[in-house]
Amino acid sequence: MAKKTIDDVQLSGKKVLIRCDFNVPLDGSQNISDDRRIQESLPTIRKVVDSGAAVILCSHLGRPEGAVDPKMSLKPVAARLKELLGKPVQMAGDCIGAEVEALKSKLKGGEILLLENLRFHKAETKNKDDFSKELAKGIDIFVNDAFGTAHRAHASTEGVTRFVPISVSGYLVEKELKYLGDAVNAPKRPFIAVLGGAKISGKIDVIKSLFDKVDVLIIGGGMIFTFYKAQGLNIGSSLLEADRVEMAGQLLAEAKSRNIKLLLADDVVIADKFDNNANRKVVSIKDIPDGWMGLDIGPKTIKKYCSEILKSKTVVWNGPMGAFEMSNFEEGTRKIAEALAEATRKSGSVTVVGGGDSAAAMSQFNLEDQVTHISTGGGASLEFLEGKVLPGIDALADK
Repeated sequence: MAKKTIDDVQLSGKKVLIRCDFNVPLDGSQNISDDRRIQESLPTIRKVVDSGAAVILCSHLGRPEGAVDPKMSLKPVAARLKELLGKPVQMAGDCIGAEVEALKSKLKGGEILLLENLRFHKAETKNKDDFSKELAKGIDIFVNDAFGTAHRAHASTEGVTRFVPISVSGYLVEKELKYLGDAVNAPKRPFIAVLGGAKISGKIDVIKSLFDKVDVLIIGGGMIFTFYKAQGLNIGSSLLEADRVEMAGQLLAEAKSRNIKLLLADDVVIADKFDNNANRKVVSIKDIPDGWMGLDIGPKTIKKYCSEILKSKTVVWNGPMGAFEMSNFEEGTRKIAEALAEATRKSGSVTVVGGGDSAAAMSQFNLEDQVTHISTGGGASLEFLEGKVLPGIDALADK
């Protein structure tokens, strides 16, 4: 999936629209509590600005559902960008309309304009042509650098590409395609995938796709209990997707028939309620009593999983091993994160962490800089691993 990037086009003197992912968390005082996504956008923005282009930035923030909500304004992002770039950043009052067109037309090379929240308009997520045309007015080059939204065919990711002369990727999207693409399509072996999280339903297609690619598939998190149920085990009050039990059984049978090494937990940390201060104990997966729920993988399982990871040359991890947001149930997720860091450091393994909760875990354990790549796209990463076409990527010019 070789796509043209900002290095493949002449930027000087052009008006360039960059789709960024500025969907940052804000506190009650409209202060940015984590600016990682802004930081990740800087290399692309700096490259385009320094090349002498007039830069128009656009993004969504939150889910305003097509209505103007001052609590989801991008004004705090404009202020933070100004600090980080050391340059003025103009803030538009909207993302389309006469005022925006006037600001665009006056923008000179090296200057930056940030448009207001795209999702203040319902037409953004509905991918309406009229809205896409408005975004594209006066634009010479469109740059998609928001991988986290690339799996959505929205006006600012797919629609706009139909109304500009050329569309290319930024450095962040380029990096995502390289590491996720190489991991899936040309992995150094052994190639191990670690899948966790609460539900099996969102990972079925990923598991099926990875059957054809991995040497070892490790399963953790709340979704293991649906697999246990499929094996006829008692899971107490643990998380269960009853409508996925049959599918879980089919996946286990397929793995066995194809001689695929699929690992499930041998022991789990259980609790008598979903609470950090609940009574807890470690039991075999065959000994979960009624009224208790599994909230983390146990020490034997941690040892088994980490041993496999340390033998790997490529690891893709998506989804925590348990309720890591609670300190008494973070051990499994933390040990997996540490094993990825160790494999990177000692063996030169390529370690790719999927977005969402896995990325949050790496941050919580201060390990973000100790793996090869942390993806910025939760849903986009999963769909990429499934082998699905991402509309926001597919629409960019091929090399």
